[in-house]
Amino acid sequence: MRIEINDAFAGKTLKQLLQLELRFSTKMIKYLKYRPDGMTVNGKRKTVRYVLQKGDLLELATEDAEASPKLRAVKLPLEILYEDDDLVVPVKPANMPTHPSHDHYDDTVANALAYRYERDGIPFVFRPINRLDRNTSGLLLIARHKAAAGILTKAMQQGRIQKKYLAILDGEMPPTEQGRIDACLHRTAKSIIVREVCSPDAPDADPSVTEYRVLAAMNGHTLVEAAPITGRTHQLRVHFSYLGYPITGDDLYGAPSKAIDRHALHARSLSFPLPSTDEEITLTAPLTEDFAKLLEAYFPDHPLLTERILSL
Repeated sequence: MRIEINDAFAGKTLKQLLQLELRFSTKMIKYLKYRPDGMTVNGKRKTVRYVLQKGDLLELATEDAEASPKLRAVKLPLEILYEDDDLVVPVKPANMPTHPSHDHYDDTVANALAYRYERDGIPFVFRPINRLDRNTSGLLLIARHKAAAGILTKAMQQGRIQKKYLAILDGEMPPTEQGRIDACLHRTAKSIIVREVCSPDAPDADPSVTEYRVLAAMNGHTLVEAAPITGRTHQLRVHFSYLGYPITGDDLYGAPSKAIDRHALHARSLSFPLPSTDEEITLTAPLTEDFAKLLEAYFPDHPLLTERILSL
């Protein structure tokens, strides 16, 4: 991470900059302090007591020194929507897991990113800020070093990272402007994967809130934009099934579909603060081909289809 010291930062100690402006944790500052190349100003190592001067070039060795030893680098197609020194935002295709797990050791987003950075000679540790189910497509936010991971995790806890999904549902919802689902979730008794709505008094109840708005309802289906206020496993899938409108193609909480071979859920929009500047940015993922075809079949005149044509 490189920062050129301007009037706003001049006169502050290095510690003040790291704590107050960059929001580094005490643990991260200690890591930089004891790393030989951790903190340098104009090419010379400095302590946290150094007073910054206008025009100084501050360099922080936030990158990882070594890659994850157990993460295999595999050449896989993966679109990158945004990337800087602190983070990377890939567009995850459907049928690609986010990270390695049982029976999926070399076909994940983590494997693809490991290959990308190994090719460029950059050590890479996989630090996802959000995750998506294997068959959910769309945007993932991945930190590229410890400091960025800490800042983004804190931003997530503060509600500063906002996610919006597109979902196509079975059944036609009433054409209301918007709705809110406030229903606790927990694991079912028979599975460690499957979730269900439960009483708030259940000992393992996780408060779960989803906000949504209906974009279209016709031909026996509904198109919604959904924002998970909480981030529980399978939250959107369970919540819409609970309402009686399961996501099309969801064979776990609804029914399979002949029109699409996965659940029709796409993580379309992601808003978050940049770790280095705290500037808020919003990214929007293009529609996947299978989602666009389903959209055209059920909502042939929807503006989202025109948007996809213009992006091709």
